[in-house]
Amino acid sequence: MRETARNLQRRWRAGAAAAAMLALTGACQFEVRPRPPAEARAAAQATPAATRSPATQQIPRGTFNETEFQEDLQTAETATDDFWRRHWTELFTGSYTAPRVVGLYDGRDPSSAPRCGKERLTRDNAAYCPSGDYVAWDAHLMRSGYARGDAWVYLVIAHEWGHAVQARLQRGLVSPAAELQADCLAGAVLYGSADDGTLQFEDGDEQELVDAFKVIGDKAPWTKPGDHGSAVQRLRSFSRGGENGVKACFT
Repeated sequence: MRETARNLQRRWRAGAAAAAMLALTGACQFEVRPRPPAEARAAAQATPAATRSPATQQIPRGTFNETEFQEDLQTAETATDDFWRRHWTELFTGSYTAPRVVGLYDGRDPSSAPRCGKERLTRDNAAYCPSGDYVAWDAHLMRSGYARGDAWVYLVIAHEWGHAVQARLQRGLVSPAAELQADCLAGAVLYGSADDGTLQFEDGDEQELVDAFKVIGDKAPWTKPGDHGSAVQRLRSFSRGGENGVKACFT
């Protein structure tokens, strides 16, 4: 993905992309590293601790372009914030304020990781911290995922920003399946940004998103708050938001 001028050279149809992604994943069984029990936490609206994404597998790195990585991080943050600023009053009451962006942290050094309440953020996680109203992502998580494709950072950032949005809403609007709802909001943001002309999908991004959900999905389907949901569930939620927009995440 990349930032783009208002006139897109190529704009994806979210419905077609969603159908293609589901066709690729509908019958798959995904083998991913289980999330440690300490990380299976309740969603942002139900706990003072951070919402977290499950840890990734070790991903072999190829050639890594640090400059492009940093540019994509900045673009993902800017595009996500821009979407919510642009559309908030069309969707919700009140005014929008962005969460603080802590950004990259080094989870290998617990003493330097950001605090969320009494805990420090852990390695290989991305999080929204309600008590500090900030979003942050472990450097190893983001770099290893980025080695698979740049769509990774856009998905992670849009998802964690979705938790920040949930924290700004009336409690009744936040689904018990808060992680799946955040996936839905991420899809709405990325495809909505493409519709706005602020973000452009490139060849290969669709498959990168499919691959990302294979890594971050739980082995078991969603059953209770705190679960992220299986890869197929998460991809369907993301696609629902991408095809139908933010309002579809609240029905």
